[in-house]
Amino acid sequence: MDLKKLEEKYAVPSRELVEDVKQIEGDIMLLGIAGKMGVSMGKLLVDALKLAGKENKVYGVSRFSDPKAKSQVEESGIIAIACDLLNDEQLFNLPDVANVIYLAGHKFGTVGNEDFTWAMNTYLPGRVSEKFKDAKIVAFSSGNILPFVKLNEGGVDEDAVPQPIGEYAQSCLGRERVFQYFAKKNNTPMLIYRLNYAVDFRYGVIMEIGKSVWNEKPIDLRTENVNVIWQGDANEIAIRSLLHCESPAKILNVTGPETLSTKWVAKEFAKIFGKEAKFVHEAEGTALLNNASECHRLFGYPKVTIREVIELNAAWIQNGGDEFGKPTHFQERGGQF
Repeated sequence: MDLKKLEEKYAVPSRELVEDVKQIEGDIMLLGIAGKMGVSMGKLLVDALKLAGKENKVYGVSRFSDPKAKSQVEESGIIAIACDLLNDEQLFNLPDVANVIYLAGHKFGTVGNEDFTWAMNTYLPGRVSEKFKDAKIVAFSSGNILPFVKLNEGGVDEDAVPQPIGEYAQSCLGRERVFQYFAKKNNTPMLIYRLNYAVDFRYGVIMEIGKSVWNEKPIDLRTENVNVIWQGDANEIAIRSLLHCESPAKILNVTGPETLSTKWVAKEFAKIFGKEAKFVHEAEGTALLNNASECHRLFGYPKVTIREVIELNAAWIQNGGDEFGKPTHFQERGGQF
């Protein structure tokens, strides 16, 4: 199987995305582009703008500690800018743009490095809000700020009271509150994009379950249920959300429509691989579950279904596809990242 062609097949902008980018006025900047989603999102945006016949510039900003990431960004037609966002001089010297997608943040390695986590996740949004007070801002957040809920409750919607566990999740709620404050103070249109588990070829909950089955390792069932969304769909929603920014800031849960059982997902992989799925521990009956019905009202259901995601991840694993090597730790229930 040609994995490169398989990946390219799922990286083509949808008709809906192309139609929406026709309405985006001005240049677009992705802050924190070098993370798991940013590079593919930037390429998708550039490709959609080309198909739409638009000439908006796309900037990608990151420290670029990995030169390979900068090369990937530039090869995609994005203007790469190396910048330490926590350095005020560098931040305020960035070009002014009309649209910002804020992807910067810090999660893994929070334990023992709490001060940096709070600086990245809570302090920086205030500086970015001041720098880009005249732009529209789509700011990534996390479903980790929400409470664990029973499976029969259908997930929590945007009106739920956050109950973050641990300093990472608390700092993410701080990020939301700071963005909300500046959206009101400066009348800046914003959308808080609360994501529950993007999944892709190289990372994510589904790939991790598949790898455990492939390597005949037991799967921890304590958090037995999850929401996920294919990264390509999540990228499209992030870009299209630039047309839905509001002041005060709009909050939007983003994930797929299903409440998935990790046991069921593992058994689907087991059928494909001809192996037995193994499990440890018992389900605790609650999980971080996100009701994304407002997202689906605005953008429709994700185009890549969960059965396709399982088949894609299975093909990737069986053919030795590369990985990011960044596990999600979706089983974590104590907020320690």
